[in-house]
Amino acid sequence: MAMTKKDFMKLQNGSDIRGIACEGIEGEHTNLTPRAAYLIGQAFAIWLMEKKGIEGKDCIIGVGTDSRITGPQLKKQLIQGILSQNVYVADCGMASTPAMFMSIIYPETRYDGSVMITASHLPFNRNGFKFFDADGGLEKADITRILEIAAERDASVSDEEINSTVVKNPALVCEFDLISLYSANLCMKICDGVQAEEHDQPLKGLKIVVDAGNGAGGFFASQVLEPLGADITGSAFLDPDGSFPNHVPNPENKEAMKAICDAVVKNHGDLGLIFDTDVDRMSAVLADGTPLNRDSIIAMISAILAPDYPGSTIITDSVTSDRLTDFLEKELGLKHLCYMRGYKNVINKCKELNAAGEISPLAMETSGHGCLKENYYLDDGAFLAVKLVIAVAKAARAGHTIDRLIEKLSLQYAAREVRFKINAEDFKSYGSQILTAFEERAKAAGYEMPKSYEGVRIRFSGVCTGWMLLRASLHDPVMVLNLEGQTQQDLDLITGIAQTLVEGFDKLDISTL
Repeated sequence: MAMTKKDFMKLQNGSDIRGIACEGIEGEHTNLTPRAAYLIGQAFAIWLMEKKGIEGKDCIIGVGTDSRITGPQLKKQLIQGILSQNVYVADCGMASTPAMFMSIIYPETRYDGSVMITASHLPFNRNGFKFFDADGGLEKADITRILEIAAERDASVSDEEINSTVVKNPALVCEFDLISLYSANLCMKICDGVQAEEHDQPLKGLKIVVDAGNGAGGFFASQVLEPLGADITGSAFLDPDGSFPNHVPNPENKEAMKAICDAVVKNHGDLGLIFDTDVDRMSAVLADGTPLNRDSIIAMISAILAPDYPGSTIITDSVTSDRLTDFLEKELGLKHLCYMRGYKNVINKCKELNAAGEISPLAMETSGHGCLKENYYLDDGAFLAVKLVIAVAKAARAGHTIDRLIEKLSLQYAAREVRFKINAEDFKSYGSQILTAFEERAKAAGYEMPKSYEGVRIRFSGVCTGWMLLRASLHDPVMVLNLEGQTQQDLDLITGIAQTLVEGFDKLDISTL
């Protein structure tokens, strides 16, 4: 069935493409169809050749999938669309999002572009595409253009062409085991980083528990940790299963984090690692079962990097805590730039600062997305895990644990997030009015207001200790209020202050506060 431009544009999700790829959840109907995949593959090939100024015979695109049940069919159609432009394709099979970017970098591959078929942590019925070229992940404007090209070509492509079982230009397709190459490179980084006497077994004596959530991350246990001597007893859900039968593969999910915390304690692990479906995010667990997520994972990676990057800037999203700011600046001697939400935002800010001469080794969201300057600004959960594993191995050799790296990060806090619905037709304009009034009221009250790149932030000390941030959702008629106090009493006081700052707007539902 033909698709309109509007149909294609509904698939855009910022700098990615995402949609409903199969039936199975009531009220959700397929819009990421085989036809859409074919035309998007065709459009990406056209876009890439235009950008690079090359022809199909000089162009090769890598394609990989995570464990989602709709991955094989979408990959088939996407590849068919690419082949229709006489472009070479490397079918990389089960892969990870970071590995697909690295396929552009590795001398063994050096693809002109790559596509990862994934919808990250979303439910089993969702899927999508992440695109890369030599400049990294594509930007929002690039995705818009690809979808425009797909829409323009829709009328010229028949259903027979879409549904053909005959592979176009089969000689242009090859298979490549990318995840093994990627794993080998991670192994080398661990060996070089640990510098153990047994160079080929630098993790001998360590027990590291991995939870892949039945996504694509099981390779990290079997192809990275175990070959280097680590005991992976207690690791779970390593086999790919796109129905996600055990828990959502998402480090932000409470059930998922409880599973890895329990597994580390039960199996007396030295470290626990948990990945999302396509392995661009991770969180970790200390030996005593303490989760390293949100502020604490950022603090840990920063502490590992601090000796090599003294005085540098760590970039985070807007909802990180003042506790993290104090730790980074007062304990590690670093600078903290509390920027905007959205992993592309923090990554691009990191690139911008470094290009301007201000060293920023890390940009990381509380969601677990984190990019390192030393790793092509790639949000790579496995690479962050490598940095942790090296730190654990070095600490063990010195007779201690990595806990001490963040022992001065305050873990005493009470927090909540409240969402207020905006009952106005022009919710963006109304939300802007609320933020203006909120800021004016806070200034009039004399509250401390740190620079904020997103919404209005207030910091409290004295009568109560903590902070709050009010921001507008980018796409929904919602205002989001994050509140945190050092104690529950602090949180209660800050909640009361918030009440006075947001009251009086007739189209803002603050009943949830």
